[in-house]
Amino acid sequence: MTSSYASGPTPALVAACAKLASAMAGAHDRWWIIGSAAVALHGADAGNVRDVYVLLSRRDAEVICAKHVIPIEPHTPHPLFRSAVFARWTGMPLTIELMADLEVAASAGWQRLAPATRQQFTTAAGSIYVPDRQELAAILRRFGREKDIVRAAALDRA
Repeated sequence: MTSSYASGPTPALVAACAKLASAMAGAHDRWWIIGSAAVALHGADAGNVRDVYVLLSRRDAEVICAKHVIPIEPHTPHPLFRSAVFARWTGMPLTIELMADLEVAASAGWQRLAPATRQQFTTAAGSIYVPDRQELAAILRRFGREKDIVRAAALDRA
């Protein structure tokens, strides 16, 4: 399914997504934008979008980071999330955070986050992808943080 931007994205988000689309054009594996940026792309009230979270494969993360000289950060323990590769691409209107093989803490232990749906949005520089609205809301609820629950509710209302 191909869509143009909904009413939610700011000019900074549009610019960051275009840069991301260009960088990810040669990706080997499926990838998605999640979090507040994805909520805004769906046209829902995401609140203040400060960065763009990208789920991608380890292989694609390593290629993108090498090509664009994005430093891979050392693993920092977090009680809710962990990823095989984590990198912050700065110097753009919004920081892009690359997370390869993201896992989320659950009562049964760490579980990999692998969206099943993939909705395409078109930018001036190519395509970007987000989980569909329903799956994105479920992902946000799975994260369980207050800001994520609020954004999931905004998706439900939009």
